[in-house]
Amino acid sequence: MAISRKLQEYLSKQDISFQTVSHFYSNSSIGSAVATSIPPKNIAKAVLLVDHDGHRLMVVLPADQKISMLSINEKLNARFELLKENDVFDLFMDCAQGAVPPVGDAFNMSMVCDDSLDLLDNVYIEAGDHETLLRLTHKDFENIMSSSKHLKICKKTIH
Repeated sequence: MAISRKLQEYLSKQDISFQTVSHFYSNSSIGSAVATSIPPKNIAKAVLLVDHDGHRLMVVLPADQKISMLSINEKLNARFELLKENDVFDLFMDCAQGAVPPVGDAFNMSMVCDDSLDLLDNVYIEAGDHETLLRLTHKDFENIMSSSKHLKICKKTIH
């Protein structure tokens, strides 16, 4: 188990308690949901965006949802696009490649959080290693998302 150093320091400074959930290696949030039998709607994932001025934005949404770029850009009056994968790796050097913890404040990034996550009793987040999730209570998740905007930003999905 390897929690990102930056994430660990941030959670400690903010007095955020969590429980670790170890699982078999998974390279996606949906895979982590399957490996742990946690409903995908309870796992928060990060999608990283950048605008034409180089401003980065972390979008936090449920694992079973997709980001609506149209919605993000309209609601923020901006023109964001996906951040290139090599740029993501450079920003999250203490994490396994692609294992981005959805906690922008720990990495000095602005955040937007899908408001559906605000309704959950527990939220699980990537720890930074593809094999560990952190279980946060509603209150602790609310605390780490306190600096983010809370908007409806997901595309409607058909189940």
